Amino acid sequence: MSAASPVASSRRHDFVLAFAAVLMVLAVNAAMGFPSLGGTEDNDSLLRLVEVRDWLSGQNWFDLHQYRMGPDGGFVMHWSRLVDAPLAAIILAVSALTGSMAIAETTARIIWPTLMFGLTVFFTLRAARRFGGDSAVLPALITCATALYFLGIYDPGALDHHNIQLTLTMASVSFLLAAPQQRAAAASAGICAALTLAIGMETAPYVGVIGLCVAGLFLFGDNGERFVARDYGLGFAGTSTLAFILTVAPSEWAYAQCDAFSTFQFVLAGLAGVGLAAIACADPVHRTRARRLAALVLLGAGLAVVALIWFPECLAAPYAALDPRLRTLWLDHVSEAQSLFMLIADRDPSLLARYATPMVALAVMALRLRRGAWRRQDSVVGTLLAAAFVVSVWQVRGSTFSIVFAVIPLSGWIGKWRERAETTPTPAASLKMIAVWLVSLNTTWAGTAAAATQAIENGQKTAGASEASACDTAVDFAALAGLPDTTVLATSNFGAPILAYSGHRALAGPYHRNIAGNLLVLDTFTSSTDEARRVIESHHIGIVALCPGSGENRLLVDAAPDGFLAQLTRGTVPAWLEPVAGARGKPLELYRVKQGG
Repeated sequence: MSAASPVASSRRHDFVLAFAAVLMVLAVNAAMGFPSLGGTEDNDSLLRLVEVRDWLSGQNWFDLHQYRMGPDGGFVMHWSRLVDAPLAAIILAVSALTGSMAIAETTARIIWPTLMFGLTVFFTLRAARRFGGDSAVLPALITCATALYFLGIYDPGALDHHNIQLTLTMASVSFLLAAPQQRAAAASAGICAALTLAIGMETAPYVGVIGLCVAGLFLFGDNGERFVARDYGLGFAGTSTLAFILTVAPSEWAYAQCDAFSTFQFVLAGLAGVGLAAIACADPVHRTRARRLAALVLLGAGLAVVALIWFPECLAAPYAALDPRLRTLWLDHVSEAQSLFMLIADRDPSLLARYATPMVALAVMALRLRRGAWRRQDSVVGTLLAAAFVVSVWQVRGSTFSIVFAVIPLSGWIGKWRERAETTPTPAASLKMIAVWLVSLNTTWAGTAAAATQAIENGQKTAGASEASACDTAVDFAALAGLPDTTVLATSNFGAPILAYSGHRALAGPYHRNIAGNLLVLDTFTSSTDEARRVIESHHIGIVALCPGSGENRLLVDAAPDGFLAQLTRGTVPAWLEPVAGARGKPLELYRVKQGG
């Protein structure tokens, strides 16, 4: 029997388990009627669908303008066509078979996140097996599948890039744990790391830490880590080059974009990958640790010099140049952009769901370090988990990665306690194993947080008070879709639904590059009625849409109690507006601008 047989057998086993998890999730969603497909909570997924439609309708591959959002001419999105391509392929294939674009889009909205769910579970199982052995596989399946299910980024309809980025990152970790024993594993880790970076800059911290792990293993590890560093560096640099050529127009090669894959990211990725491979291949360098350290320090210094001299604008904070009005009335209220300290100050119960299992996993890793049971796998997993937790302290969105990274050490921990309970079947051992299971399941903490949140909300409701609709279903936009296409004045959270569910234009959308459109809407809604009329006429706005039940509407009303939006919300309709008959009594209120009124 060949040496590769056990690996192939375990791979098949993990694939079957991941496939079973996919079938279970599909069955649950189907039984509930795929409820997430009719909502508009995820603006990014809806705009991604619009972006794919635009490309299929003839928009150039390199043209990422969103022409139907913002002022005249639109603005350039910072997303990658690398996500649009597979979505478009699914839509084209299904539409060719069924003859219906609607069926094709619905199929893509189900298949894509489900596929990402299955692949993430599979790579997490592979990583857990390599970290904790066979006993960690079942705990990894349960803890990972349940955590992913409640994260939301794998729900049917989730077309945003966050799910594929997490999938590729887990793949990179899994491959890195498999190296140097498995051929091509290191190169595969580099390829996945480069792809997730090319898709979006949110994963730059994790890609950077994976690269540092490879360099650290090369510095302190045995001779086999030399080849891991070489293959990883070549895979990372080569894929970065290919992604740059495929996704960046030649006319843009001389320009740096700090928030999207461009010359800045390509140059640093190429230099880092090629430099690491060159160091690993140089015989005089790898002979002593001092020489390896000196070479790596020189490489890091060279990268820093390149960044400081040629791309200093990209070293500032991501939102340093954001207009203060957008920061106050938009960014400060984006939940995923909040910090841990803000959640603590607000006494937000969701911090349990976001931070509990990563903290437990960090404690488990700290105990392993204290006991001296530290291995190559611990260095990789522990460093990534710590880095993801630090990112999540800065912004909540980082917890998506730290929760899944935590599955790896926690599954190994659960596996050990299961073995102890089987070896010593006493009530005390069983109770300890149950306790370990409970604290390791993110659903335990998520359920506690949900119950606490519900209790708080119930306590804040006044007797007899009714909840206004937040306009969060596709049906709410049906009346708008039936009107002749025009430019719609609405708050930013309704920009993507307006584009997805109708042929209208929207001025605002929750995207940091749409500064002009978002400021225009904020200023119009918070200004006087007379000033709002001048803006509406000058920008040829035909419809004003508002949703009194939305949080954004309430925020702007509180910010400007006498402003145009506040007056309209209270029912004070100026003479130059008229209610749209088909929208009367609907959650989304529509007002037509009278021509010459």
